[in-house]
Amino acid sequence: MWENNFGFPRFKKVGQLRCFVFSQPGRNPLRKGAVKLPVIGWVKFRSSRDIPEDAVVKLSSRCEKSIGLVCHDYFAVGCICATTYKALGVDVGLISFIATSNGLCISRPRFFVDVQRQLRLLQQRVSRKVKGSHNWRKAQKKVAKLHEHITNTRKNFHWQVAHQLCNLASTIFVENLNLVGLSRGMLGKHCLDAGFCQFFQILEQCCFKRGVYFQKVDSRKTSQICPHCGTETGKKDLSERVHVCENCGYITDRDVAAAQVVLQRGLAAALANGQDA
Repeated sequence: MWENNFGFPRFKKVGQLRCFVFSQPGRNPLRKGAVKLPVIGWVKFRSSRDIPEDAVVKLSSRCEKSIGLVCHDYFAVGCICATTYKALGVDVGLISFIATSNGLCISRPRFFVDVQRQLRLLQQRVSRKVKGSHNWRKAQKKVAKLHEHITNTRKNFHWQVAHQLCNLASTIFVENLNLVGLSRGMLGKHCLDAGFCQFFQILEQCCFKRGVYFQKVDSRKTSQICPHCGTETGKKDLSERVHVCENCGYITDRDVAAAQVVLQRGLAAALANGQDA
C-alpha cells in the first residue's frame, strides 16, 4: 500500500465527496451553453465569464452543492490556458505613467502630491505639541498613517499595472534608467512620487511569477529616434508630446514612439543572445 503512495483508508460520512474530476476532457469540450464530459456526454451549463477562443481547457470538475442529503445545485470548475506570444515595449514618464508599444497609455496618479497639503497640516500639528507627550504621539500616529496610505495606494497601483501588462504580452522590455539621477534632478519629487524603481521591481516579480520574459534595454536616446525609419530626430522639449519624423512622416505620441524603440532594441538584444547561445 505504501509503495503505491496510498495511505490509511478514512471514514466517509453520508453525502461527503460528491464531486469528481476529469483530468482529460478531450478535444473541443466546450460549445455555446454546453460542456462535454467523458462518458456522460454534453451537459448544459451557464458560463460565468467569456472564454477566449484560443484557450485550451486543461481540467474540468463537477461538484454538487448540497445541504444535508438534499441537492440544491451543480457547478463545474474549469481550468483554461490562454497563450499569448506578444512582445511589448514599455516607456515610463511623468505625464503618462507608462506608454506601451501598442499604444496603451496610463496616466500617472499623484499619490504624494495630492495629499501634500494634508500632510503639511498634520506635520505642523506635530511640531506644536510638547515632544514626548501623549498628544504628540497621537499626532505622530496620524502622520504615519497618512504615509502608510500613500505607500499602500502606490504599491497597489503598481501591482495592477504589472498584471495588466502581463495579460497583454509574453515578453516585456523596459528602459534601464538611471533612477538615482532622476530622483536628484529638477523633477525629483515627482519621480519619487511615481516610484519607478518599485514599479520595475514589482513588474519583474510579476513576470517571474506568471512566466513572462522580462528584460531591461539601453535607454539612451529612446525619445530621439524614429521607430519607423530609425532616423535620429534630435532632442525634444518636455512640452513637445507628439513625435513627428521629417524623414518618413511618421506621427504618433512621443511616449508611444519611445516604447516602440524600446521594443525594437529588446527584440534585437534577445535575438543576439539567442544567436550567441
